[in-house]
Amino acid sequence: MAQVISERRDVDFVLHEQLEVGKFAEKEKFADFNKKTVDMIVNEARNLAIKELLPTWKDGDTIGCTFENGKVRIPESFVRAYDLLKKGEWTAMSEAPEWGGQGMPKTVALAASEFFNGANYPFMMYPGLTHGAGKLVETFGTEKQKKLFLKNIYTGEWCGTMLLTEACAGSDVGALETVAYPQADGTYKIVGNKIFISGGEQEQLSPNIVHPVLARIEGAPAGTKGISLFLVPKFRVNDDGSLGAFNDVVCTGIEHKMGIHGNCTCSLALGGKNECIGELLGEPNKGMAHMFLMMNEARQLVGMQGFACGSAAYMYALNYAKERVQGALLTNPKGGGVPIIQHPDVRRQLMMMKSYTEAMRSILYYLAYCDDMAHLAESAEEKELYEGLVEVLTPIGKGYVTDRSFEVVSQGMQVYGGYGFIEEYPLAQLLRDVRITLIYEGTNGIQAMDLLGRKLGMKKGKIFMSLLQKIGATVAQAKGVEALAPLAAQTEATLNKLGEVAMHMGKTAMSEKVMVAFSQAHPFLDVVGDLTAAWMLLWRATIAQSKLGQKKKEDAFYKGVIKSAEFFIYNQLPVTEGKMNAILRSADAAVAIEEESFLS
Repeated sequence: MAQVISERRDVDFVLHEQLEVGKFAEKEKFADFNKKTVDMIVNEARNLAIKELLPTWKDGDTIGCTFENGKVRIPESFVRAYDLLKKGEWTAMSEAPEWGGQGMPKTVALAASEFFNGANYPFMMYPGLTHGAGKLVETFGTEKQKKLFLKNIYTGEWCGTMLLTEACAGSDVGALETVAYPQADGTYKIVGNKIFISGGEQEQLSPNIVHPVLARIEGAPAGTKGISLFLVPKFRVNDDGSLGAFNDVVCTGIEHKMGIHGNCTCSLALGGKNECIGELLGEPNKGMAHMFLMMNEARQLVGMQGFACGSAAYMYALNYAKERVQGALLTNPKGGGVPIIQHPDVRRQLMMMKSYTEAMRSILYYLAYCDDMAHLAESAEEKELYEGLVEVLTPIGKGYVTDRSFEVVSQGMQVYGGYGFIEEYPLAQLLRDVRITLIYEGTNGIQAMDLLGRKLGMKKGKIFMSLLQKIGATVAQAKGVEALAPLAAQTEATLNKLGEVAMHMGKTAMSEKVMVAFSQAHPFLDVVGDLTAAWMLLWRATIAQSKLGQKKKEDAFYKGVIKSAEFFIYNQLPVTEGKMNAILRSADAAVAIEEESFLS
């Protein structure tokens, strides 16, 4: 069971050998988080995940959530799990202790989060969104709002959500119809309906739920320019911090979903009786800009959710392949059945799963590491560099990672064969649960449009170029290692070609062929993601090569790290270059076809 949800040895490799997070303790901000403390945190998180959270995963799927007479019930086993998270102060690991956090580096918090989400990510959506709501209050709230709300949110005493989506306003948030009517006392009456609200209603985990709500102040401009952000609790909060009257936030139903059954996805009616009171959070008409703080955090969280499913699928498939005896070896047809891990095609599938899983872990941890480095930066230039890397890597960490995670889980099901397709085995639930990660918090098509439309040209291309320069530095280092020189050469060739593709995409997006450019946005996200994955694997291999022979018992692990890089760089990057050729061709069939020619 200990190896089911994640590979601890690889987590330690990324933390201590690739990113060297123990060095954070040299800085005053993280002085308490030396290697020994980091290992203790990961140990505690892993134990909690395996012993307490993982057993609730199946309950979430089979018992699920129910809705009756306006009341939502979640699986009872979630209550104990949530209470343990609260007691361990896991909701706001990276936040200030004065507000109920632990003040740890985000990179370390991410390692704990990997185990928690690998155990039961639909359950972890409750504390995950709670933290995001708290971050909005901390960043944009008044001193009074922080005093009344923040510690209750960060400690998990109250849950939180995010209310963006409406029936008429999904990805196009600017089309929302929820209205905020100004009141004489400076508050607002909120009237509208929201859908697809994860954790929007429940009574078992917390006595109150704090909803950050996007709405348009009466008379404000149309579109996103007129949207404001409001703080709308389920129960009003009195000046002394006690709970007051019910705030007219009514659940009208829950969605019946393909997966993540353990999280209640609600429809909410605000102000049906004209008694929903909200407070402005931040500045009027700046709601979308404010909400992006939570949305970007949520996008990184969704990347972790998808990855956690992929990591668990790899662990399950690997263990199954070692135990399942089926078929003789091709080289010894009369020798009797062998474990399927000895068959070449199964090994190919496992290597695909292994290399993607390791690359994605490093991508997500590096994203968190860049956030930590931005906070530790000693110069404006260094801060700008790491903040820029966070910006450009976020669509990769959400979009590319969840795309690949779905493929990894699907391959895991394939390793199981027919058993993978039945519900008694874990892959069916993992496949259903992972699928939503490609959709919510901005579909992966929107992530691709963000990469092309915003991140590629940000600061005149300086941010994107800094990513390519980071990759180039790793290639240069690997070139100096004889055993890795061929891998470095292939990666360098792909890197050089990506520079050409990026220039082409930037020019095309600024031309009359803008529609053609954006029809290629998702393939562009794919190739940038592929190269980022290759970068991480080459970086890892460079470290592993230097460690070979130092400790015999570790050699198998380090050789595996190198083989992951070999497999991905030799098998995937040539395909990536083929994708680049297709992008450079700028074929316009997708946008040139007449609508009638789609038929039906």
